[in-house]
Amino acid sequence: MKKLYYTSFFYAILGLIAGVAYREITKMNDFEGNTILVALHTHILVLGFFFFIIALILAKLFNIHEAKSFGAWYIVYNIGLLITIGTMATRGMLQINGTDISFLPHIAGLGHAIVGAGIIWLLVLLGKRIKS
Repeated sequence: MKKLYYTSFFYAILGLIAGVAYREITKMNDFEGNTILVALHTHILVLGFFFFIIALILAKLFNIHEAKSFGAWYIVYNIGLLITIGTMATRGMLQINGTDISFLPHIAGLGHAIVGAGIIWLLVLLGKRIKS
């Protein structure tokens, strides 16, 4: 369960840094347009910090962390989330510089799909724990 707490803590700090970075980077570059960086802060806080706090509560209440595939779920979900936020950060920085790479939204979409699968996987783990 400590792993869930530390992961939540990590994403809380990362999300707060992303919010400050968005504000400061756009200000330093006199950027006035739209960039995907505006959503990065929220993505990290909701899909990282809040999600792992909820997972910690579920672990305390239903012992989901004792499920056989919990370790694999944890790795897959984090990989998906890191792909998502990494590509969003990269694309946002490119947008501030006036460029873009056409395939980055597809990689971010892959990350989102992995995160979505991770959410379903966690619900399956929870369902098995509720039944037993």
